[in-house]
Amino acid sequence: MSDYYPPVSFYFTVQLIGLGTDGDSSFLEVQGLTAERDVFELKEGGENSFVHRLPGRAKYGNLILKRGVLLPTSGLANWCKGILESNLDAPIVPNDLSLSLLNASGSPVMSWHFTNAWPVKWTVSDMSAEKNAIAIETLELAYAYFIKAPGAVPPLPAG
Repeated sequence: MSDYYPPVSFYFTVQLIGLGTDGDSSFLEVQGLTAERDVFELKEGGENSFVHRLPGRAKYGNLILKRGVLLPTSGLANWCKGILESNLDAPIVPNDLSLSLLNASGSPVMSWHFTNAWPVKWTVSDMSAEKNAIAIETLELAYAYFIKAPGAVPPLPAG
């Protein structure tokens, strides 16, 4: 009999590598942790009973981070602003980030390291005088790929 209990999804931490100030790693929600492999079909001449299905490239969805709106002095906010408001006269500088799912004692159970992330969309929730709600900003990041590992944040790949 195992003493394993699945971890809860509400206890997590986001670490922005090389960016950030206080509050930059506190998020309300993380979405879009998806990976899939393209399938490409090859029809073989003379073979009419099936089509060969071969693996193609891996592709990843955008990572979506939600949090309360922070002050403009945030390192993350400045990085996003610099990329999203630029006219592309300077190169986009991507950053890495890590997501860790924590157990009851605050130790990482599972971690994902996202490589070469950069913002593609930044939205702020609707504002209404009829609601008593916190202003939420949503940040959508594209990235090259992620590495999933048990426990703490995995080391960066060489090269």
